[in-house]
Amino acid sequence: MHSLAEDDKKTIDNGKIIMTCLDQGIKSFTPDLMFEKFVDDYKLAKQIYGESLVSYLSGYDPKYIEKNIKIPEFQRELQKKIKEKMIDLKAEGFIDKNQTISEKGIDLAGLVLYTEEIDNLMPKGILGEKFHKKNYIYGDKTDIKTFKRTDRYRDLALRNSIKTSIRRGHGTLRVEDLKSFSRESKGQIYLVYALDSSGSMKGDKISMCKKAGVALAFKAIEEKDKVGLIVFGKEVKQLVMPTDDFMMLLREITSINASSETNLTSTIKTSIEMFPALDVTKHLIILTDALPTTGKDPEAETINAVNLAVSNGITISVIGVNLDKKGEKLAKKIVELGKGKLYVVKDAKNVDKIILEDYYSI
Repeated sequence: MHSLAEDDKKTIDNGKIIMTCLDQGIKSFTPDLMFEKFVDDYKLAKQIYGESLVSYLSGYDPKYIEKNIKIPEFQRELQKKIKEKMIDLKAEGFIDKNQTISEKGIDLAGLVLYTEEIDNLMPKGILGEKFHKKNYIYGDKTDIKTFKRTDRYRDLALRNSIKTSIRRGHGTLRVEDLKSFSRESKGQIYLVYALDSSGSMKGDKISMCKKAGVALAFKAIEEKDKVGLIVFGKEVKQLVMPTDDFMMLLREITSINASSETNLTSTIKTSIEMFPALDVTKHLIILTDALPTTGKDPEAETINAVNLAVSNGITISVIGVNLDKKGEKLAKKIVELGKGKLYVVKDAKNVDKIILEDYYSI
C-alpha cells in the first residue's frame, strides 16, 4: 500500500472516494444529479454526500465551493471536474457501466481503510501481544505462586523457594517455602463484532467504526482467535461467521453502508447461532448509537435475547456512541446481564482503541 501511495496518488484518492461513498450510504454514482444538488442547495448536498466526498470529487476545498457555487463559470468548472472523475473511476474499473461501485472498487477502498487504520494504531503501541489467561498444565511459565501438592515438580521455582526460606530464617528448605510457576495457555476466543448501520451512523461515525472493526480483526486473528461480523439495522444485513480469514472480513467491513432503523434483538439472537458449541470463550461486542427502535416492546425483547445469549455462555459488551439517557440505561442492563463492559463515548474518534481494550480484557 505504501509503495502504491508513493507511485500513484490518484489511485489512492480513488480508493478514498469509494470508501467515503460507502460510508455515506452511496452505492452508485449519478454525476448530473449530484451536480444539481450542489447548485440548488449546497448545504443539503453536504449532508447527503459529506464534505470529504465533495472535496475528493472536485479537488476543491468545500468552503471554497460553498463560496463560489452560484458563479456560472465556477459551476461549469465544477461539473466538468465531477464528470472527469467519474470517467476516470469507470476507466479504472472501480465503478461499472451502471455507475455502481464494483468489486475492484471495494477491494481498493478496503486497502485504503486497512492502511489508514494500522498506520494510526502502530505508533500508539496498541498492537502489542495479548495473553488469554487460562490456567493450563502445559502452558507458558508466567507468575510465581505457592507450591501445591498437585503441581508438577518440574514447575518448581527453586530460586524463589530458596529466597523465601532464607527470608524466613529456615535452616533447611521446607515444604511451606516452596514456590512454583503457574502456567497459562492462550485459550482461543471467538468474537462477534456487531455494528449498527442505521441511518444515524452515516458518514464519519460509521467510518471510524469500520476502522475499529479492522483493528479488532487484525489483532484478534494475529492472536489466533476468530472474528465474526454482524451488520444490523432494521434487520441483520450482513453476516460473517467467526473466521481467521482477514481479507474476507476486510472486504465485508469495507462494503458496509448506513440505512434504516436499529433492531438489537434480532442481532443478539443471530449472534447466538454464530458461536460454536465448543469450550471456548464467546464474546459479543455491540457498537451502536441508539438502543433499540423496532418491535412491540423492544427493550423487553432485547433483555430476553441477552438472557438467552448468557445461557449459551456468551458475554456481551456494548460500545455506545452518544447514547441518550434511555439508551444508556438499557445498555447498562445488557452488560450487567451479559457480564461484559459498557463504554459510553461522545463520538467515534477513539472507538478503535476502546474495542481493542475490550478485547484485551477478555
